[in-house]
Amino acid sequence: MTSNRNARVSEELKRVISDIIKNEIRDPRLPELLSIVRVDVSSDFAYAKVYYSVLNGQGSEKEIRSALKGAAGFIRRELASRVNLRQTPELRFEHDQSIERVIALNKLIDETVKSDAMKGK
Repeated sequence: MTSNRNARVSEELKRVISDIIKNEIRDPRLPELLSIVRVDVSSDFAYAKVYYSVLNGQGSEKEIRSALKGAAGFIRRELASRVNLRQTPELRFEHDQSIERVIALNKLIDETVKSDAMKGK
């Protein structure tokens, strides 16, 4: 039962944090193609790891992390007003590289398929 609630809270936090970053934060260091991939909430709801991804390698990772860390207090206050939780979790932002890895793997597969096709001719 607890894990089901945890999953629901994580999804709601993901939705609201995405909305806040997209519509409320005006930091030029944050690229337009920044997306919140997932949110993992601790069992006591005191902490939330927010995994984000940036498509097309826009922006410097260091600058993006700094901008998100700087906006964490604002995002947390907005969360408190939008999500009904007894305690609003402390946010920790982590870069999720899974999308970039998938793109790189697909590129390698395509290159391998092309080179195999060239050898077969």
